[in-house]
Amino acid sequence: MPRSVNSVAKRARRKKVLKQAKGYFGRRKNVWTVAKNTYEKGLQHAYVGRKRKKRDFRRLWITRINAASRMHGTNYSSLISKLKVSQISINRKMLAQMAVNDMDSFSNLIKSL
Repeated sequence: MPRSVNSVAKRARRKKVLKQAKGYFGRRKNVWTVAKNTYEKGLQHAYVGRKRKKRDFRRLWITRINAASRMHGTNYSSLISKLKVSQISINRKMLAQMAVNDMDSFSNLIKSL
């Protein structure tokens, strides 16, 4: 019985990876082993980056809220604790938007606490 190699599926797999590696520099775009390794590493970086993006935005929001609250004589941690005691549920993204774009409502919020 002859050996079965299924070249059609193998070529399709390789074509798919080489198509994704388009635009890479040097051998990374056209040599199968190098392109495969680069493509897989890129997928790993993309996965980590999606998780890291959430972290980075939260840090940015906290920094903005802290800077705006210090202008009003309080700091971030005491502002958040006062919001929790007052049972005001507003997320950090919205607080940061208020701090940057709508300083009047942010100052009214702090005064009401």
